[in-house]
Amino acid sequence: MKTITLQELLEAGCHFGHKSERWHPRAQEFIYTKKDGIHIIDLAKTKRALEEAMEYVYKVASTGNTVLFVGTKRQASEIVKSEALQAGAPFFVTRWVGGFLTNWDGIKKNIDKTNLMAKQEAEGAWKIYPKHEQLKLAHHLRKLTMEYEGVLNLPKPPVALFVVDVKKEFSAVREAKRTESFTLGIVDTNTNPLDVDIAIPANDDAVGSITYIVKAIAEAYLEGRDAYKKDLAHEKAVQEQKEAVKEPIKAETSEKEPKAAKKKTSTQ
Repeated sequence: MKTITLQELLEAGCHFGHKSERWHPRAQEFIYTKKDGIHIIDLAKTKRALEEAMEYVYKVASTGNTVLFVGTKRQASEIVKSEALQAGAPFFVTRWVGGFLTNWDGIKKNIDKTNLMAKQEAEGAWKIYPKHEQLKLAHHLRKLTMEYEGVLNLPKPPVALFVVDVKKEFSAVREAKRTESFTLGIVDTNTNPLDVDIAIPANDDAVGSITYIVKAIAEAYLEGRDAYKKDLAHEKAVQEQKEAVKEPIKAETSEKEPKAAKKKTSTQ
């Protein structure tokens, strides 16, 4: 996994918090000092929390489970989408779809519907309809695709959520709590760190800070997925080897059976 250094966190601007009058008292433990009315975050604690988050994400991915990346704010959406796609992780970057976790069965139907409509359009199945009906269907598909773009290949609910701005994405965090899903995310000085299971204290507004942390989490997720794929490949190879050993034994047994039957007949 990526090595996190205090120097890199500093260069990324992770240490800048909000104005002191906008702070959340629970964030006190992460605040190093105050300078020109701005709270400065203790990067040593940022480093520890980020490393803990990376280890957790790696473990989840290495067992074949998923972490959902959520970053709908303007500064975060592009980088979250880019890194999630590279890591093969599901994501939300336009808006959080209410009920995604608490009403998964209903959401899954919408996802399946979106995939089916996309397939029908690609195969030209809509050509039997009048032009205005085709346009309606295409418009509806675009709307669904925009909402579910990052989760169209998700077969089951994620086991955890990684959110870029815990305060902004509180609807997602709240649903995660209701469904007992694990949560981790970037927590600035204006946010209660107790809202998530792993709080990464850092600047959640600066592009540099967001980019550094999202990349680190995404790389850990990708490494976990690669480890899972290797384990599956190894298990498959072992199973094939076992089957290959069984085949000669079966063949040898089938050759001996007629002789044994013949011997029994002659004795009678």
